[in-house]
Amino acid sequence: MIRKEDLRIIIREQHEQLHGEQDIVQRKIFNDPDLSGSQAIVITGVRRSGKSTYLHQLMQKSGDFYFLTFEDIRLTGFEAEDFMKVEEVFLEEFGEKEFFFFDEIQNIPEWELYIRQKLDAKKHVALTGSNARLLSRELGTHLTGRHLDYEIFPFSYSEYLDYTKSAPSLNSFQEYFTNGGFPEFLKQKRTEYLQHLLEDILIRDIAVRHGIRNIRVLKEMVVYLLSNLGKEFSFQMLRRNFDLGAASTVIDYISFLEDSYLLFTIPKFDYSLKKQAYNPKKIYAVDNGLSIVNSLSFSSDFGRMLENLVFITLRRKTKAIYYFKGKRECDFVIKERGSITAVIQVCYQINGDNKSREIDGLTEAVRFFGLDEGLLLTMNEEDILKVDGLTIRLLPVWKWIG
Repeated sequence: MIRKEDLRIIIREQHEQLHGEQDIVQRKIFNDPDLSGSQAIVITGVRRSGKSTYLHQLMQKSGDFYFLTFEDIRLTGFEAEDFMKVEEVFLEEFGEKEFFFFDEIQNIPEWELYIRQKLDAKKHVALTGSNARLLSRELGTHLTGRHLDYEIFPFSYSEYLDYTKSAPSLNSFQEYFTNGGFPEFLKQKRTEYLQHLLEDILIRDIAVRHGIRNIRVLKEMVVYLLSNLGKEFSFQMLRRNFDLGAASTVIDYISFLEDSYLLFTIPKFDYSLKKQAYNPKKIYAVDNGLSIVNSLSFSSDFGRMLENLVFITLRRKTKAIYYFKGKRECDFVIKERGSITAVIQVCYQINGDNKSREIDGLTEAVRFFGLDEGLLLTMNEEDILKVDGLTIRLLPVWKWIG
């Protein structure tokens, strides 16, 4: 519990800081939310990816709002009853407002009950959080059908260009390719920042929240996964490699990593959902820069770096992503409205050693799904190939990425 006058000081200071922030890159997400609607706007994403910035953009659009961020260490110990004190301070300091904005709310007990109360009172609410599972659990229990979800990722290539005031080109893409899109890292260019960010995610967003005691093993597993992006793994293999007692522990760890938006898994495509669940999965990360700084070998494999970046771009738009494996492999299979609509292969550079393997894997997937063409993304090659009646389009990622 926190004293009302302490809350007043915190709220005043946070509002003053808001007005002092000027140089903000406008974040872009699909289907910007309607603030005047009757549903809560819920913004999730990895720590430090720009959720707060996007929340500020929404505040600017509303023009008339209350705001509180729970990232403030002085709010440690905030309890559900303190929301009433916050509302009293809001009213006393700023008068009656229609819009409520809360940043990183997921750690506050019973926050969803207060949000439901605001919605019942016909107020408009937007909030952010860094943990998909914690948010979805409370939202599903108390706010079913009364919220709209939006995801924020580190800068896309177009946002990177806006931030760096650069033009689309191979050179600017190569910089984005290795630096990634975490805004603060692009400002500092200090690798320590990305190392500390990973530490924060693992400790604050995972270990503390889920009561993980063996933090060393968790860190070792994450470094291993970051060093093997784009590769297949199984829960049993990770259990053996890290001497964990049961595969269920590995499953929990992976789900925690996905809930924090640090890592993502995609399944091998299969029409049988049971087989799909048991087949090996592939692992990808939220950002190339974060992965390069915190891995052992990822930065030496340009092909996997490009593949990871393509995955991130696809993941911004859809969760229905698979990989294909028959006689050959195809990196990405995209499903929309119940049908496979695209197959994509990623290769840093096509040459005599890999051309047959890459194209054969792509054409096998094209035929398997009854499509007319496949997309082969490269670092800087553009062409159209005809292979046994099928069309294979080669395109540089920096042109495809939009």
